Amino acid sequence: MNRYIEGADRNQVTLFPDRLEDWIDEDNPVRVIDAFVDGLDLIGLGFERAIAAATGRPGYHPAVLLKLYVYGYLNRVQSSRRLEREAGRNVEVLWLLGRLAPDHKTIADFRRDNGAAIRKVCAQFIELCRRIGLLSVASVAIDGSKFKAVNNRDRNFTKAKMARRMQQIEDSVARYLDQLDTADRQAPTAAISSRVERLHEKISRLREEMVRLRALEGQMQEEADGQISLTDPDARSMATSGRGSGVVGYNVQAAVETDHHLIVAHDVVQTGSDRAQLVAMAQKAKQALGVEELDVVADRGYFNSEQILECSRTDVTVTLPKPVTSGLTAKGQFGKHDFRYVAEHDEYICPAGRTLSFVSHKRQSDGLNLRRYATKGCRTCALKTRCTQKAHTGWSPGGSTRRFWKRYSGVSMRTRKPCASAAKRSSTRSAPSRCGWERPIS
Repeated sequence: MNRYIEGADRNQVTLFPDRLEDWIDEDNPVRVIDAFVDGLDLIGLGFERAIAAATGRPGYHPAVLLKLYVYGYLNRVQSSRRLEREAGRNVEVLWLLGRLAPDHKTIADFRRDNGAAIRKVCAQFIELCRRIGLLSVASVAIDGSKFKAVNNRDRNFTKAKMARRMQQIEDSVARYLDQLDTADRQAPTAAISSRVERLHEKISRLREEMVRLRALEGQMQEEADGQISLTDPDARSMATSGRGSGVVGYNVQAAVETDHHLIVAHDVVQTGSDRAQLVAMAQKAKQALGVEELDVVADRGYFNSEQILECSRTDVTVTLPKPVTSGLTAKGQFGKHDFRYVAEHDEYICPAGRTLSFVSHKRQSDGLNLRRYATKGCRTCALKTRCTQKAHTGWSPGGSTRRFWKRYSGVSMRTRKPCASAAKRSSTRSAPSRCGWERPIS
């Protein structure tokens, strides 16, 4: 061992033991947690047991458990059992809690009983970040994530899953009954008698399962979304990006400040789609940042014309890509993105370079105007088969057109690469664009 770095002797006795303070650097983030929690008004925030009872066994101060909870959040340690282990072996946690080691039941109960107060602590942290200038940019990015719940997929039922499961049971019962008929036609033996007895038991169990499913079906029909989860009643079945895959859980929405990447607002919803979450998350972010105008960036899963319109009315500028839902490109035909809109002349330029001028418009029942554009050059165009399969084109009433939404309730809307030509019809509500992103016009 002479040529290696040697460690300390475990049996060495020291006159003055090491201090925990000596093990924590001055710039260690755990000191920030300690100072932040010590500066909170836990009574005003509504933490339980913030005022100690005059009688009974003493308990842990809420500040101690809150420090442990925040430390676990920052270091991705969510389990109460893992936090219990960290309190007994992690030097940072030993320093933070003063060598206190609460058990996992105490940690879990604290988190369960103080959910509303913990959310207020998040708001206090955002306010602190705003005071020290970390949230000076009124710009956020919004996205959602699927969080798996403690609920097996087999213990979640939808209408389709319930019908499929009942059909499987009915098919199994019919198959077992056919096997019983076959056994009745055979000469009785001990083996056949044993088999018949097992079949009767299976049929009995399946019928009991059918009774249970019908009872669950009645409960499921009482739910607004037609779903029921047996282990976690609030969890819902949601589709994920993988084909044929899904998760039973929650859709967690988060608005992240684009400069320092701090989460300024969050929400948990039971719907798997993000299309109806844009306005709600934008308003939460505005309230958290304390601003009147806000820039929001999101992915194409949030594209919804009504949501974009509502954001524009509340001084929220949304930047998001428009999803391509047409299957024309896969068929070798031109899509909406192949036609360029010229706003100055209110006309379109087709892939062949011809101009499509405005012909007529029609108001829809939902307040949107359907505007029709056409050109006289389609009949002799070499690219006609890639635009439309119709025999008649051009200005005639039977000519093929593509429709798009030009205006909605007086708010001007436009598309990056427009969608009007001598081609098949479409009903996409278009939003304004900027540099390849859809952006409302103020």
